[in-house]
Amino acid sequence: MSKNWSSTLRLPKSTLPPRPLPAQHKEYIKKCADDFYKWQATNRPADDTFLLHDGPPYANGSLHAGHALNKILKDIIIRTKVQQGQRVTYIPGWDCHGLPIELKAVSTEQGKTMTPTAIRQAARQLASKTVLEQMDSFRTYAVMSDWENRWTTMDKAFEINQLRLFQKMVSRGLIYRKFKPVYWSPSSGTALAEAELEYNESHISKCAYVRFPITKESVSIPGLDGFAGNLYAVIWTTTPWTLPANRAIAVHDDLLYHVVRVGDDAYLVAEGGLERVAKVLLGEEETPEILATVPGSQLTHLEYINPLQGNSAAPQPFIHGHFVTPDSGSGLVHIAPGHGFDDYLICKDSGIPVSAPVDNDGIFTEEAFPDDPSRLKGIPVLEGGSAAVLELFKEHVLDIHKYKHKYPYDWRTKRPIIIRATAQWFADVDNIKELALKALEEVKFVPESGRGRLEAFVKGRSEWCISRQRAWGVPIPALYDANGDAVMTEETIEHIISVIQERGIDAWWSDDAHDPAWIPTSLQGKGPFTRGRDTMDVWFDSGSSWTQTDRQADVYLEGSDQHRGWFQSSLLTRVAAMAVQSPTPDGTANAVGLSPFKTLITHGFTLDKAGKKMSKSLGNIISADQVMDGSLLPPLKVKAKDRKDPNAPPPKDALGPDALRLWVASSDYTSDIVLGEPVLKTIHQSLNKYRVIMKMLTGSMEQSARTSPLTALDHIALVQLKDAMAEVEKHYKNYEFNKAFSSLNRWVSNDFSAFYLEALKDRLYCADGGGVLEPIFMGFLRMLAPITPVLVEEVWEHRPTWMKEDSSLVHPLHQLYNAPLIDSGRLSYDEAVLHKDIPVLMETNAAIKEAAELARRAKVLGSSLACSVVVTGPKDSKVLTVLQKYKDELDAMFVVSSVDVGGVIEGEPAWKYVQDFEVAGEACQVSVLPPKDHKCPRCWRFVAPAEDTLCVRCEDLVGEGVQ
Repeated sequence: MSKNWSSTLRLPKSTLPPRPLPAQHKEYIKKCADDFYKWQATNRPADDTFLLHDGPPYANGSLHAGHALNKILKDIIIRTKVQQGQRVTYIPGWDCHGLPIELKAVSTEQGKTMTPTAIRQAARQLASKTVLEQMDSFRTYAVMSDWENRWTTMDKAFEINQLRLFQKMVSRGLIYRKFKPVYWSPSSGTALAEAELEYNESHISKCAYVRFPITKESVSIPGLDGFAGNLYAVIWTTTPWTLPANRAIAVHDDLLYHVVRVGDDAYLVAEGGLERVAKVLLGEEETPEILATVPGSQLTHLEYINPLQGNSAAPQPFIHGHFVTPDSGSGLVHIAPGHGFDDYLICKDSGIPVSAPVDNDGIFTEEAFPDDPSRLKGIPVLEGGSAAVLELFKEHVLDIHKYKHKYPYDWRTKRPIIIRATAQWFADVDNIKELALKALEEVKFVPESGRGRLEAFVKGRSEWCISRQRAWGVPIPALYDANGDAVMTEETIEHIISVIQERGIDAWWSDDAHDPAWIPTSLQGKGPFTRGRDTMDVWFDSGSSWTQTDRQADVYLEGSDQHRGWFQSSLLTRVAAMAVQSPTPDGTANAVGLSPFKTLITHGFTLDKAGKKMSKSLGNIISADQVMDGSLLPPLKVKAKDRKDPNAPPPKDALGPDALRLWVASSDYTSDIVLGEPVLKTIHQSLNKYRVIMKMLTGSMEQSARTSPLTALDHIALVQLKDAMAEVEKHYKNYEFNKAFSSLNRWVSNDFSAFYLEALKDRLYCADGGGVLEPIFMGFLRMLAPITPVLVEEVWEHRPTWMKEDSSLVHPLHQLYNAPLIDSGRLSYDEAVLHKDIPVLMETNAAIKEAAELARRAKVLGSSLACSVVVTGPKDSKVLTVLQKYKDELDAMFVVSSVDVGGVIEGEPAWKYVQDFEVAGEACQVSVLPPKDHKCPRCWRFVAPAEDTLCVRCEDLVGEGVQ
C-alpha cells in the first residue's frame, strides 16, 4: 500500500492573498506614499538632496490618463533617488488662473454683467475645489509628495513672488507696452501668446483676387507711353476682411513685374505669378498681352486708392517687401499693418500708420468703412466679414474661391483667432535670448531631441505678449494717466505690492478707481491716475514657479508640448531676473545655473488602442480610475461554487494603482504612449506573475536557510540577481524605466523562475529548505519599489512571522538599493569564475530542455525528472571541464535525475533524443535518455533503488514515520 508523503514536504504557506484587496489599497498607499515621504525627509541626509520641481497641472476638470503618466513618472524618479540615498523634495503645485477656469466658473454671458471681483471670487472657489479633487485623485496613484505644503499660483505668497519677479524685469528694461499686432482670440476676448495656439491643418478660408486702382498721376512706367486705360494692382488674400485696414502694397525690388492688357485696362502682376493670375483675368484659353516688364524697384513710386477708405481717402504707397515672393498669388502683397506681423514691421520702417478697425469680440467697428459705417459695423470678421467686404469692393473683385490651409486656433476654445493691433504689454526676449540659449548648454535633455526643440522655440521668439484682457489673474501693476499713458517703474510697483500685501490682491479690482492709496507719493498731485485692468499671461504665472525654491531644480518633467510653454517661460523669466546682462571680463556671459533645471525630461501624449490621441471630441479619453478598477478588461471568471451571489455581476480585474504605475513604467514615455485593453492585459500578466512569485517566496522562506550551506546553484542565483539589479539600477539612473521593466522581467522569467526556482524546488520542498530566497526576496522588492510600491508594501505586510520578529530587518522601501543582501562570509565561489562558467551552464540547460521537449512530443517523457542526461564534447573540451566542476549539482541544476559529463551511452536505450549546442565556438551534444533508477514516491526523482522505495536522501529525512 502506497503511503502519503505530502505531510513530510515543506509546501509554501503564505498569507498573501492571490489578488489585491481594494479595501486595503488606502492603508497601503498611506504607508508607501504619505508615511514614506515623511520618513525619507528626516532619515535621508540633509546634505545630499534631490529637487524635482512640479510643473503645475491646470486646476480645471477631472484628471485623465495623461495626468497619471506625468505624476507617476515623477514619483518613480524620486523613489529611485531615495533608494540611492538622497533626500528628495517634491512639492506639488497647481496652475489656477486663466480663461478656462474663468469661463467654467462664469459663462461668457454672465461675465459681461458681473464685476471683476465677483468673477474672481467664483473662479477662486472653483479652482480651490478642483485642486482638492485633483490632489485626492493623484494620491490614489500612490504618488508621494509633500501634499500639505502644496502651492498654487493663486496663493498670496506666490503672487507676491511673481510681482517681485515682474518688478525685476521692469527694472532691467525688459517690459514695455506697444500698440502692435498680436494673436487675438475673439472667442476668448483676449490676446494670446504663440504657446496658446494650435494649428488646424484643414481650415477653409474665403479667398479672393482683388484689384486696387493705381492713380494716373503716379504712373510712369517705361513702355506705357500712350496707354490711356486704367492700371490696376492685383493682389490675392486669404483674409479679405483685412482689406479695410490695407495701407500699402508690397512688391520686391528684385522681382520682374509685367503690365498685362485686359481689354482697355492693364494689370500689374509678377512674372512668376502671371500664369496663375492670367487664368483669373483672361480665362484658361487666352494668352496674355504683355505691355511692359519692369523690376519691382521701379514700382515703389506708384500710388493707389483703397476703395474702402472713403471718397476723400489719400492715395497709398507701393513699398519694397523683403518677404514678397512669386510663389503664390500675384507677387504683389496687400499690407495691413494692424493685422500682420511682417506688415507691421515694414510699415513701421516706412512711417505708415497702423489701423485695425476690429473690436475685442472680433467685430468690425465703424472705422472699417468711413463712407457708410453701418455697412460693416457689427459684423464678425470671421463670420461674414470677408463676404461683406468683398460685396463693398464690387467691380474690383476678380475672383472668389475657397482655400484649405493651416490656420491658428485658440487652443482653449478651439476657435480660429485673428491678428489684431492692440496696446499690449510685452517682455523683451531678444535682449536675453543668447543668455537663455547659453544656459541650456549646461542642461541634460531626456530625450536629447528636446534640446533642439526648446532651442528652436527660444531662437524663434523676439518678444512675449504677456498681457491678457481677463479678470482672473495676477494684475499687471500699471497706472494710467488721463491720456491713457502707462506709468510703471520699480518704485510704483513696489508701492502697489505694499498695498496688495495690506489689502489683498482682489482690492486691485474692488477698490474705487481713484483710490489714492494705490498712488505712490512721487505721483500724488500730478493728475488723476487709474489702475490698469490687464492680467498676466498664465505662462508667466507658472513660469514664475521657480521662485518657490531656493535653488536650481535637479529635474523638470512635463509633456513635450511644454517646450513652447512652461519650459520656455520658466527659462526666460529666470534668465531675465537673474542674468548678469554685461559680459564677464573674458568677454563671455556666465550662464551657469541660469536655467531653472539641470535635467529636462519630456514625455509624449496618451493614445487610445487605435493609436489616436485622446480628446474629448473623439470621446476616447481614458481615466486613471478605469485602469485601476479593471473596467477596461474583461471581468474575472469565477467558478459557480465560489460565487456568493449567483446574480451578482462578475468581479472586475482590479489590480489597483500598481497596474496604472506598471503601464507607465513599461512604456517608452519619450514618444506617445498607447493605453488600451491589449497593453493592459500584458501589464496584468506581469503584475500577477510578480504576485505569484511573492506568494511563493513569502510561503517558502525558512529562517534556517540563513545558516544552510550555499550550493553552486545558490551562488549562480546571487550573481544573476546582482547583475539584474545593476542593469535595472543603470536604467533607473538614466530615466529609462521601460528598459528597467524589461530587464526586471527578463531576470524574473529566465534567471529566477525558469532556472533557479525550478532547480531549487526539490531542495525547498523535499530537503533542508535552504537556498538564497531571502536575499532574492529583498533584491526583487528593491527593484519593484519605485514602480509597484503598493505591492511591495502589501508583500512586506505578509512576510513570514519569523521575519516580522527580526527587528534587524529594514523595510524594503527604506533600504539603500546597493546595501548588501547577504553576508559575504557565506560566499565561497569566485564571482569572476562564475561569470565565465554561467554561459556554459545556461547553454547546456537550454539544450537539455530542447531535447526533453522532443521526448515529450514523442510522448515518452512527462516530468524532466523522468530522464537521465549524457553530455558529450570534443577531447579537452572546455565545456565539459566547466561542467565537471559542478558535476555533483548538475542533476538538481538541470532538474533531471542524473547527468553524466563526457560519458558513453551503453547499449540501445529504449529511447534517446539528442540536441546539439555550441558555446564559444565549441560544438557539444546532450542526449536525453530514460532514467537509470526508480522513482522516489516522495521527491519524484528517479534515484530510488527499487519501485515504491524512498531514495537514500528521503529515507534519511523521514524514514518509516509516515503512514
